Amino acid sequence: MSKLKECPSEPAEEMSLTNTHFIHGRPLRGNFADLSIVEFGMGCFWSVERKFWLQPGVYTTAAGYAGGYKPHPTYQEVCSETTGHAEVVRVVYDPHAVSFETLLRMFWENHDPTQGMRQGNDIGAQYRSAIYCHTQAQYEAAIASRNAYQQRLNRAGYGDITTEIRYPALVFYYAEDYHQQYLAKNPDGYCGLGGTGVSCPLGTPVRNG
Repeated sequence: MSKLKECPSEPAEEMSLTNTHFIHGRPLRGNFADLSIVEFGMGCFWSVERKFWLQPGVYTTAAGYAGGYKPHPTYQEVCSETTGHAEVVRVVYDPHAVSFETLLRMFWENHDPTQGMRQGNDIGAQYRSAIYCHTQAQYEAAIASRNAYQQRLNRAGYGDITTEIRYPALVFYYAEDYHQQYLAKNPDGYCGLGGTGVSCPLGTPVRNG
């Protein structure tokens, strides 16, 4: 069944945030000089964030909203599908410690990118598959990986990839404090992450992120 979350109403302004990652204590919000950033949408952001904070080379992660047109959306508004936003996770990583190609492989293999406006039992545009790139190199790598993975999916009987890939990325809005690192704070919480079982071919690493 679909996940259940409380949907508190918040004012239409920058979200109040405890700027400390629950796992490692690094900031969620900052300028992150000398690091690279990408946002991934793979369905429920609770389980997606956990997947990436466990990856060596990832500096920090944060749950949020992106891809839409409503400034400073609340979870309640995103739930209502009136904002255009998707649930996404901001991944801040050291491109010298983990390649963007590795992150892309994690992205493709840990959800079903052919489902359109849903992910499993979570139905709605906010659960769409998405990659919001911050550099041209990321965008080119994302497109190349999509094309390569599509061939593998076709051979396995899956349909077309529906992943939204954008560059430049639209504004990222941090989600409410209680969503951040949710599954670390609530170990028995909902986790809807699941892939197709089809492996993604790993090409030349993109070290400049």
